[in-house]
Amino acid sequence: MKKFFLLLLFFHVSSPVKRSLKFYIMASSGAPNVPDFVALSNIEDVIMAYYDSSMTTPEPRQDWVRKLKEDEPQHWETLVQQCRNYEHHFKAETDTFKLRLHQTGGVHIIQQFLGCEWDDQTGKVDGYNQYGYNGEDFLVLDVETATWIAANPQAEPIKRSLNTHWKNFLTNGCPEWLNKYLKDGGSFLQRTERPSVSLLQKTPSSPVSCHASGFYPDRATLIWRKDGEELHEDVELGEILPNHDATFQTSADLNVSSVPPEDWRRYDCVFHLSGVEDDIVTKLDEAEIRTNWIEAAVRDDKEEPSHTTVSITAAVLLLASVISAAVGFSLYRKKKAAVKSLNPDARLRSGSSCGTAEQQKLTGPHVQAIQCQSSVSHAEDI
Repeated sequence: MKKFFLLLLFFHVSSPVKRSLKFYIMASSGAPNVPDFVALSNIEDVIMAYYDSSMTTPEPRQDWVRKLKEDEPQHWETLVQQCRNYEHHFKAETDTFKLRLHQTGGVHIIQQFLGCEWDDQTGKVDGYNQYGYNGEDFLVLDVETATWIAANPQAEPIKRSLNTHWKNFLTNGCPEWLNKYLKDGGSFLQRTERPSVSLLQKTPSSPVSCHASGFYPDRATLIWRKDGEELHEDVELGEILPNHDATFQTSADLNVSSVPPEDWRRYDCVFHLSGVEDDIVTKLDEAEIRTNWIEAAVRDDKEEPSHTTVSITAAVLLLASVISAAVGFSLYRKKKAAVKSLNPDARLRSGSSCGTAEQQKLTGPHVQAIQCQSSVSHAEDI
């Protein structure tokens, strides 16, 4: 059963390639030092543009998007205006949510995830749109019937007030934009980049982590082998996460506590990138492991962070969590597709706006509402 579950996690690797255009939107209230509106667009799991209410205009995040802005100013201005209009609309929805739920004080977060996926072999298009409220599943749009489904009983009185005219955009407009941007960013989005692979270990008793960073696209696998055979026992596979430079990273941890030193040479870590023939094979060698346990042992005399530092950190984490939520939701959709193939009724039960329950790792009072599993070290993306 465990092997079958692992196959489900990597089902997307061997399936037809699905091209994607996604939008992540967040509005907050009661959170100090944080923009009350944040939005980003994402193609092929790479951030195209970012905007928040402290800015005057959306900011391109890739060179080819900057070129699009220069070459097609009218198209870019249309996108800017649509973003500004939706900011006002989305803030009004936030007020509606709070009013109908009788929640006027405190910190409140509303998130929306929408977009489309296009199968480049079959031509099939799947659109989706859903809301999360204060870290919980809230509303999911059934695109086929153009009706909202309450994923939370509290959402019942709200769903009737929401716009149901999304089907045309999700099944026509969004795919048109997706195809346009795939052409505009052709050489960038169709490239392949091999990662650097390192062996890391926190303490002598910790698992050895095989960490691959800097690869593109995200269609990749990282496994541990023993004597050339793939290992499943004593191995924990990490998710594929984005780096700030539009590449990706992932890791696979091997529990070596029961491995005799003389047997280490029988183990290796293998990274495979879709479309690239040669794998990267890294032998389990104690001399090659990078560790920080000596440095960590002498950190006890550090000063406690000031109240100001804590406040600033909380604000940065809240913004970073938008990126994290995007990652968690992307991973959730990939896994949900595999689950649905086994149980069609699982659609709503697994419909977390921030990924599955095991993906939700909370880090603080302001972040609890929206933080999903991902490294918050990517705050510099914002």
